[in-house]
Amino acid sequence: MQCKFAAIVVAAGRGTRFGQPKQFILLAGKPMIAWSLQTFASFDDLGAIVVATERDWIERVRSLLDHLAPRCPWTVVAGGATRQESVRKALAAVPEQCNAVFVHDGARPLVRGDDVRAGMDAVSPGRAAVLAAQMVDTVKESDARGAFVKRTLRRERLWAAQTPQFAMKADMLAAHDLALHDGLDATDDAALLEHAGIKIALVTSSTDNFKVTTPDDAERAEAILQRRVGRR
Repeated sequence: MQCKFAAIVVAAGRGTRFGQPKQFILLAGKPMIAWSLQTFASFDDLGAIVVATERDWIERVRSLLDHLAPRCPWTVVAGGATRQESVRKALAAVPEQCNAVFVHDGARPLVRGDDVRAGMDAVSPGRAAVLAAQMVDTVKESDARGAFVKRTLRRERLWAAQTPQFAMKADMLAAHDLALHDGLDATDDAALLEHAGIKIALVTSSTDNFKVTTPDDAERAEAILQRRVGRR
């Protein structure tokens, strides 16, 4: 089956650590969310971009998309109270002609187009994909209080999930519907797809594709983006 993808970008967090909406802090001269939007808008075959954001920021995101995605259909929707609800709202706005989706966190500005392509290529009915990085640190599981080590996990079988996360639109919608029915609230869409019995392929991603959570992360992202811009 030929896939026509829509990109869903979730950018509805308040970013309290930064004293302003995190998605709009400047990195290498552009708002953080602009970097991933620019990457997705460069795909000639992308069917649409849908951004879920805070209601107060809708016009700001629209202005960015006007500039960054002049040739790709796009829409901006108000996000929900949780990430999961925001994705669900964005899914409802995906155009009918798109039969596949990938969901990306607006706070991951360093995603590489080649990695996104690899994730898209791994999708088929009943099969999803997630960008991920294999763990290199030894991981400890703590006791209930977080005070002592309970056991050491085998790192060769552990992966840190990133975004985008990819699926056929029908599979993603079904996974969200089942989660709503079962009262499951998860931190990523892959967990919902797992719950729905969808097989998920692990697609190795660049270690640069980290989530900007703290000011130190922003400084690191700034340095990497400056290097990338300098190589152009």
